[in-house]
Amino acid sequence: MTAALTTTTGARPGHGLQAVLFDMDGTLVDTERHWFATETAVMADLDFTLTAQHAEQLLGSPMERAVAYLLSVSGLDVPPGELEHRINTDMVRRLRDGVDLRPGAKRLLAEVDDAGVPCALVTASQRLIVDAVLPSIGAHHFRLTLAGDEIARTKPHPDPYLTAARRLDAEPWACVVVEDSPTGIAAGEAAGCAVLAVPSMTPIPPAPTRTVVDSLEEVDLAYLRDLARARVAR
Repeated sequence: MTAALTTTTGARPGHGLQAVLFDMDGTLVDTERHWFATETAVMADLDFTLTAQHAEQLLGSPMERAVAYLLSVSGLDVPPGELEHRINTDMVRRLRDGVDLRPGAKRLLAEVDDAGVPCALVTASQRLIVDAVLPSIGAHHFRLTLAGDEIARTKPHPDPYLTAARRLDAEPWACVVVEDSPTGIAAGEAAGCAVLAVPSMTPIPPAPTRTVVDSLEEVDLAYLRDLARARVAR
């Protein structure tokens, strides 16, 4: 598997696109529905029913925050570690047979890779989930993968994207973050990166700090380069 925090070089100098930092769940792979199905099944076993309203709160949340939310809204007297273990175990089982990539993801990853632009996978999911999903995405596309349990403060804090940019020898303002959730978008914006939002389960409103598209099928390398140039100009 790709090393979690391997220091690499190769980011292009100057004021153009130096790196692309991809979120995983809901952005490159269609796993958000698996996460909610897993959380729903686990909570049902504990006699609590999750609704669409809960899904909005859980989208893009790191495991620690998701577990805290689930225990808060349910009032269940379950140790957080036990609930986390149940969710992760069921999720890995669901991922065992592979997972579908989001439309346009495979082509875009190949195009960026072929151009020699460094890429990182930056996710709030834990390492065991990343390792289960990477075979479906293609670990060879990434110079770096960073999981949520490998950094002290994960999304919505800027730390994951700042860490990835630094380890790729790139300036944050010359990186494009590709995200699907409000939590991840907040992290990318706080890091000072250009942010491309591709909503999955929750609508993302437009804002001066982000560009919103319906699908990665609308995006190519030239589009990403334009976003980086526009970020530098700001």
